Amino acid sequence: MTLWLTDDDQANALLENDPLALLLGMLLDQQFPMERAFSGPRLLADRMGVDTLSAAAVAEADPDQLTAWFQGPPAVHRYPGSMAGRAQAVCRLLVERYDGRAERLWADVPDGATLLARIGELPGFGAQKARIFVALLGKQYGVNPPGWREAAGDYGQDGSRRSVADITGPESLAEVRAFKQQAKQAAKAAVTS
Repeated sequence: MTLWLTDDDQANALLENDPLALLLGMLLDQQFPMERAFSGPRLLADRMGVDTLSAAAVAEADPDQLTAWFQGPPAVHRYPGSMAGRAQAVCRLLVERYDGRAERLWADVPDGATLLARIGELPGFGAQKARIFVALLGKQYGVNPPGWREAAGDYGQDGSRRSVADITGPESLAEVRAFKQQAKQAAKAAVTS
């Protein structure tokens, strides 16, 4: 597996090898450029002085210190305070329910519907983000429980270029951006007509 979600090789390597980093990258992918969102876990790990992220360490961090790590510079996210709080809430849930291990969200799921439900329970993961993350796990991370494509909805379609789940390099990134631009234009046209 080789993920290409940022133009930073170290950030991509962390995303490949650290399920928590991938999960937090997805959390940060909101109102912020995708490449910067998925580079955020590497920035956070560097500021925490660790090679891989620990849900327990983020969950137990002093909120002011965590916010300072998110603020940077550069900032981990456009809204560093609120995203630091969401990241901490996600990590606290992982500690409480999954022994602090992000991969336990999907390790024993019997089907895609269960996976979608578990992800949908995470703070900051609405229905759309949960479906996109199911698609990302299925298409690029090797998490393929029965029914995962159906649970991911349109994001699970083979060969689609709808979301981060479909990005494997600069060319597919451009295709996803073009799809999103067309979708925005269609939505605007629907509102004005």
